Amino acid sequence: MSKTFSARTDRRAGFSLTELMIALFILAMVAVMVAPQFFRFIGRANTQTATAQLESIATQLNFYRLENGDYPDSAAGLSALTFDEGRTVPDDPWGNPYFYEYLGRGQVRVGTYGSDGQEGGEGEDADIFRTLQ
Repeated sequence: MSKTFSARTDRRAGFSLTELMIALFILAMVAVMVAPQFFRFIGRANTQTATAQLESIATQLNFYRLENGDYPDSAAGLSALTFDEGRTVPDDPWGNPYFYEYLGRGQVRVGTYGSDGQEGGEGEDADIFRTLQ
């Protein structure tokens, strides 16, 4: 009697290959449906992060102008700025340095070219710039 009981337990203990394949198929379908939404949210978050960082950089540039009479020239650029605790200007969310251009006395342009690092584009590739006067 113990042989019959253990044989039944062994047969019912695991999953069949068919059951495993069905479970994997369902998981793959869920991943295919969720992944594009997930990456869209990441792209949107990077754009919002870049916008927030540019606002912070613009504020620091305005403080620099108040203290020194003008914005830093193109040679000094953003390296002239220091944030709290001596931190320097971070790179944009895509790992590229922010673009800085001194346009003349009292005018600068600061921004990022987006995820592609090139001028123009849409969505996550769109340029984000601020001109300060």
